[in-house]
Amino acid sequence: MRTYIYTRIFFCTILLCILQACSSWLGLPSSPEKSTMGENTMYTTELKNMPLPKEKIVIGVYKFRDQTGQYKPSENGNNWSTAVPQGTTTILIKALEDSKWFIPIERENIANLLNERQIIRSTRQEYLKDADKNSQSLPPLLYAGILLEGGVISYDSNIMTGGLGARYFGIGASTQYRQDRITIYLRAVSTLNGEILKTVYTSKTILSTSLNGSFFRYIDTERLLEAEVGLTQNEPVQLAVTEAIEKAVKSLIVEGIKDKIWGKSIDNPANYQAVIDEYDREQKENAGRAVGNKFPDNYRQKFAVFGNMEVQKIKDDYVNPKMNIGGKIGFKYFLNPNFNVELNSSLFMLENENIVKRNFLVTEINLEYLLFPKYKFTPYIYGGAGAMYSEIKPKYKSQFGGGFEYIFAKNIGLRASCQYDLGFKDDWEGLVNGKRKDQALRFALGLNFYIGNK
Repeated sequence: MRTYIYTRIFFCTILLCILQACSSWLGLPSSPEKSTMGENTMYTTELKNMPLPKEKIVIGVYKFRDQTGQYKPSENGNNWSTAVPQGTTTILIKALEDSKWFIPIERENIANLLNERQIIRSTRQEYLKDADKNSQSLPPLLYAGILLEGGVISYDSNIMTGGLGARYFGIGASTQYRQDRITIYLRAVSTLNGEILKTVYTSKTILSTSLNGSFFRYIDTERLLEAEVGLTQNEPVQLAVTEAIEKAVKSLIVEGIKDKIWGKSIDNPANYQAVIDEYDREQKENAGRAVGNKFPDNYRQKFAVFGNMEVQKIKDDYVNPKMNIGGKIGFKYFLNPNFNVELNSSLFMLENENIVKRNFLVTEINLEYLLFPKYKFTPYIYGGAGAMYSEIKPKYKSQFGGGFEYIFAKNIGLRASCQYDLGFKDDWEGLVNGKRKDQALRFALGLNFYIGNK
C-alpha cells in the first residue's frame, strides 16, 4: 500500500514538472518581471527619423480625449471600465515631442501652472521686500500659434471574429480571434483667426487571439486521463491608441508640408520630397482599402480557363468502392462579378474492387456564384447538370458543390473544391438494385487562368 502511495506521489511530481516546463515553452510567465521602459510602435521610429524643420512650431493641446464613452466589452455582465485609455492627451504630447517638429506647451492643466506662478510672485513680494527692486520678474508664458483638437471618436468591438477547431476521439484543438478598432481624428486650428488648417483621420485594429488544446480519454473503465493547454494574447489598447496618434501626427506634418501651412518652418520643400512621395503612395493604396484591411478590386477577368486534379469515389450498388485519380478542364464566362457559366469536361473512373471498372468521359454545365468577387480570397458554390459517356449509352446526372479560390498571382487563382454527383438513374455500373440512385464524391485542386477584360 505504501509503495502505491509513493508511486502516485512520484508521478504527480513528474507531471507538475512537465507542466511547468510546458508553460515556459509556451512563453507563459513563471516568475515576476521587473519594470521596463515602455514599448515603441513602428511609427515611433518613423516620427523620430522625420526630416527636421527650419524652426520648431509652438503648439498647444488643451484636450484630446476619449469621446466614445465606450466601456470594455464583457461576457459576464456590466463592466464599468472604459475601453479607451483616458490619458490620450499625454500620448499626443509625447508624439509631438518625438517628431522634433513642435514645441508643446502646457495647456491641459493650465490652471495649475498659473496658480504656481502666482505663488512664486506672492512669495517674492512678501519675503523679498528688501531685495533689489530691479530683480527680474517671471518670464512670460509661451503662446501657441496653432492648437491641436480632436480625440478618439470611435471604438468598435468585434468588427471581425472567427475561429477554427477539430476534435477526434477526445483529442482536440481550437483557435479563435477577435478584432476591435479605434478611430482618431486630429485637427490643427490657427489661433490667429480660428481657421481649421488641416484635419487627418487614422484608425488601428486591436487583435485578440486564443489557442486551446485538450485531451480526454478513458484509459480503462476506472481511469480517466484529461489534459488541457491554452494561450491567449490581447494586443494592448494603449499601444494601439499610441500607434494611431503617432500616425496622425506624422500625417499632419506631411499634409502641412504639402499645403504649406507651416510657414517659415519649411525652408526648402525639396528636402521633404521623399517623405511626401511615400505618403502619396500610401494614400493611393488606402483609397481602395475596406474595413478589415482588405483591398477589393477587379482581380477576375471576363473569361477563365481552368484545370483540376481530382480524387473520385463512387457510391453505387456494389461493395468496396475504390478511390481513383481523375482530371477536369473547362471554361468560364462571367455574366457579372458574382455569377459565371461554366462548361467543363473530365475523366471519371468507376471502380469496385475485383467487381467492376469503367471509365467515363464527363461533360458538365454549371452556374457558379462567388460570394466575394472583388477579394483575392472568396468562397463559391455551384450547381448544374451533366452527362457521362462510355461504351454504352450516356448516363445523365446533376451535381452541386463548393470551395474556395485565392488569387495568388496576376490573373491566376488557386481553387479547392468538393463536388457531389447524383445520377438520374441507378445504372452507372450496369446494376439496378434498391431505391438509391448512383452517386459520386469528388475532391479537386486546380488553377484558374483569367483572360480578357475585367
